[in-house]
Amino acid sequence: MIERIWSGKSWLYLLLLPLSFLYGLITVIRHMAYKVGLSRSWKAPIPIVVVGNLTAGGNGKTPVVIWLVESLVKQGYRVGVVSRGYGGKSEHYPLVLDSTTTTQLAGDEPVLIFHRTKAPVAVAPKRSEAIRALLEVHQLDVIVTDDGLQHYALQRDYEIVVIDGQRRFGNGWWLPAGPMRERAGRLKSVNAIIVNGGEPNANEVLMTLEGEIAHNLVNGERKIVTQLPNVVAMAGIGHPPRFFVSLRSKGVKLVGSYAFADHQSYELQQLSSLTKAGESLLMTEKDAVKCQTFAQANWWYLPVQAQLSTDGADKILSEIKKLITNNKKTCH
Repeated sequence: MIERIWSGKSWLYLLLLPLSFLYGLITVIRHMAYKVGLSRSWKAPIPIVVVGNLTAGGNGKTPVVIWLVESLVKQGYRVGVVSRGYGGKSEHYPLVLDSTTTTQLAGDEPVLIFHRTKAPVAVAPKRSEAIRALLEVHQLDVIVTDDGLQHYALQRDYEIVVIDGQRRFGNGWWLPAGPMRERAGRLKSVNAIIVNGGEPNANEVLMTLEGEIAHNLVNGERKIVTQLPNVVAMAGIGHPPRFFVSLRSKGVKLVGSYAFADHQSYELQQLSSLTKAGESLLMTEKDAVKCQTFAQANWWYLPVQAQLSTDGADKILSEIKKLITNNKKTCH
């Protein structure tokens, strides 16, 4: 229902407009308070790159964070990642992740980023505290924040917005009548716009999510995803239909599909009931990090990699590398 409302296919959004105006008013006031100095923001000693979005729901932000971290590390830079850690319930913050940190403590996306990139990752509701915690134990050149475009208490040097190329901005209204956290005019002030699928505009960088090899959660076996027998797909991400559509586009014939809420926690009985004998349960990597401790032999996940257009990727990396270089010159 919410997808119909946000996409403009239902008139019910009209009932939610008063709440949207209130949300928008609060958002504008908060932004202006930081802009004119009524509220204080914190400046980190190294460059901060924010990867965020203007809308609620899955846009492909986390794959962009992973791509950016891996690209910078390959070029010799020391990169850290901070996140709010949505869904995590740690007894203390900031929390610096290690190999034993669970999704129950840190949230699913930070744990996924940590295991994929091997980069230092810290979470805290106040991202400045997460950054300080990382800098106490690591020598870093740059920090990437997973989400946080609207977290104006943290000053940033570079902003990347990720847009779902199919859904874009829906009906264009603020939450809850529409999907917008901020209005589309905010794009005029960001450094780069990455579009996940669809047709990019002249100033946007096209991104696709590529992945063909499924990984078994129990023994690590790898198979081409089309070779899995009798696939039942599940996804607990911002926009589950994207995962199901991508599987079908690869030639995977689904015998069933199940959509769960974003960041949802899972239990063995809940997921084992989704498949029958001879069927394979296929999930996203974000789901897999929450199921590792009770995974079954027929459970698989499909990791994806962000592929950006060459010119766009080169431009983003070049601009960030320049920030790092200039910061080092200033410090010395």
